[in-house]
Amino acid sequence: MTVTGLETVAHWIGGERVEASEAWGEVTDPATGAVARRVALAGAGEVDRAVEAAAAAFERWSRESLTRRSNVLFGFRERLAARAGDLAGIVTAEHGKTTDDARGEVQRGLEVVEFACGLAHLVKGEASEAVATGVDSRSLRQPLGVCAGITPFNFPAMVPLWMFPLALACGNSFVLKPSEKDPSASMLLAELLADAGLPDGVFNVVHGERDAVDALLTHPRVDAVSFVGSTPVARHVYETATAHGKRVQALGGAKNHAVVMPDADVEIAADAIASAGYGSAGQRCMAISAVVAVGAAGDALAEALAERARAVRVGPGAEEGSEMGPLVTGAARDRVTGYIEQGEREGAALLADGRGMSVDGHEDGFWVGPTLFDRVSEDMAVYRDEIFGPVLVMLRAETFDEALDLVNRNPYGNGAAIFTADGRTAREFESRVQVGMVGINVPIPVPMAYYSFGGWKQSLFGDLHVHGREGVLFYTRGKVVTERWPEQALGAEYGFPAHR
Repeated sequence: MTVTGLETVAHWIGGERVEASEAWGEVTDPATGAVARRVALAGAGEVDRAVEAAAAAFERWSRESLTRRSNVLFGFRERLAARAGDLAGIVTAEHGKTTDDARGEVQRGLEVVEFACGLAHLVKGEASEAVATGVDSRSLRQPLGVCAGITPFNFPAMVPLWMFPLALACGNSFVLKPSEKDPSASMLLAELLADAGLPDGVFNVVHGERDAVDALLTHPRVDAVSFVGSTPVARHVYETATAHGKRVQALGGAKNHAVVMPDADVEIAADAIASAGYGSAGQRCMAISAVVAVGAAGDALAEALAERARAVRVGPGAEEGSEMGPLVTGAARDRVTGYIEQGEREGAALLADGRGMSVDGHEDGFWVGPTLFDRVSEDMAVYRDEIFGPVLVMLRAETFDEALDLVNRNPYGNGAAIFTADGRTAREFESRVQVGMVGINVPIPVPMAYYSFGGWKQSLFGDLHVHGREGVLFYTRGKVVTERWPEQALGAEYGFPAHR
């Protein structure tokens, strides 16, 4: 469908905006429900054009000195910091999250850029002298080629910034396919990179839906794919791209648990869990969505969480005082309210109901208020599925071991937290819980940029996480050089080389 009379979000290919497109999508303002702009949707042709531009640019960019690459990234860092407020405003307008939340997203992305600025250190190899008589060995980390990033709607600035700065630092070129629901942040990032001196074609943006994704996954000149999204799509990305010979890191869904022990401070735990569950309307892959209350902690915690759920100030993200904004689309709202209805049917105790939420002056926005279920069991859909909305579910366990087993039985393994005053319990949880990221009295254990982000089990398809050292390893491949400079010819040797 073609939508006319609206601002257009174009592709960015070869260093310029490309507005020609056979298909168009709508970008809505989640707070009002109104269509705000139209976005070009790429097919195989536009994707091929972007990949070819990236492939041509790779030859030059991969040979640039580390100093040159570093200077471009430092310039990008300065421009991104200067425009952080503008970028956050774009995120709020298209995603709906509050201004403070959007600013936090940009800051966490900026930290990865700062990490990538140290590329001269990050891509260093190792060397050994005299591994045999007159023979030295050294290792190199070299770029892959054209890398693709397929990123979700819930962090339209941060997740791309977790990918492409490291890819570019390592000498790769990049094609970004952001979510078509909130595409404008990626265009500002492209403009800032160009202004910082990144050569044309090194970074490209194509918008689109499944056709664009599959074109990237199967394109013969794409060498690696990074993805963040739901588990079913992550599995599709991993299986399709690896079948076409590509390196893949595909981060999937989550059902992050918070275990609350009887010795925990209930007020502190409730504040932290409510923030982690209802912030960004629950649309975070690191949101706490399942609470496991152990023993005597249960009743007091349920009461404290219900009190906080009812007190959250819901409103437009750009409005001062709003603590939680709308869901990203009407379809997302309907999906979440459907789960609330199902939770009631299955017998969970509904302590706070977010259905029927309305905000004065924004009655057509995509609103769902904070919702809390208690007495949830493992067989209920509100526990089994990733709802991706402001819905917290609470389960009960009699002992620490019972709670830990419950967490470990869950097919997702993204993150988990424990609230306790006992160091031995915390250490046991840290050691035995089967997730990739652990919080001790910290509800959202998102690592800093110099550590890696990623989960276990069905929360990750692939071997390497994003950013940190593992991000550098993902965007490079190793090469080992063994060299000798003999003073005279020694004659041919036909046996297998043995170092001595």
